Amino acid sequence: MPGEILVEHRDDAAWLTISAPPRNLFAPDIMGELVAKLSDADKQPDVRAIVLTGAGDTFCGGVDVAALNAGGDPVEFGAALVALLRLLPTVGKPVISAVNGDALASGFSLVVATDWAVAVEDAKLGTFEASIGLWPMIAQVPPLQRLLPRHALSNIITGEPFTAQRALEVGAVNAVVSREQLMEEIDALIPRVTGASPAALAAGRRSFYQFIEMSYDEALEASLTEFTAIFSKPAA
Repeated sequence: MPGEILVEHRDDAAWLTISAPPRNLFAPDIMGELVAKLSDADKQPDVRAIVLTGAGDTFCGGVDVAALNAGGDPVEFGAALVALLRLLPTVGKPVISAVNGDALASGFSLVVATDWAVAVEDAKLGTFEASIGLWPMIAQVPPLQRLLPRHALSNIITGEPFTAQRALEVGAVNAVVSREQLMEEIDALIPRVTGASPAALAAGRRSFYQFIEMSYDEALEASLTEFTAIFSKPAA
């Protein structure tokens, strides 16, 4: 069955659901559609937050390796994944992962690249490529950027995903809840992460990810420009 990205608006949030049963695998068209719908949600003034989740009992099983082995173009798959992961730090609204089940390979990298993640207690999260003789060349980037290197490598080099509890301990997710509590937890979270004005939140979120990549002095210099912009009134 071909996959798609389902969109639902709930209060102030746009919920984007990866629906490619049974494992919600990433193909280039699915990743391209997710990029388009993330971008569209970011432009809508009535959307204050974006929630990513998966259909059924799986968040995302990663790139469709079987399709690649059957002759899929690795450049097409890889470019689509890079475009998706590159987009996330540029979005002006909080992006939350509602991890309703296993988040593996690039599905794990997607979770780690979002601002906040809540996982169900029976989910497994991490890359698995090393266990089948491969290496998560692109999927390793968000965990290596966001987690302590030893924590990231303990998964990447073994190909053994984290339990949800271990993912919480290493900082890959913010909370672990029962499956029955997941939606309630996300609904309660959204007002907490949208307290700033839309303009301040957009500028602040983008600057946060820009400053992460800078040296201390570079970040302070850039922050002065952003600080001044907050309090500068446009000319009449």
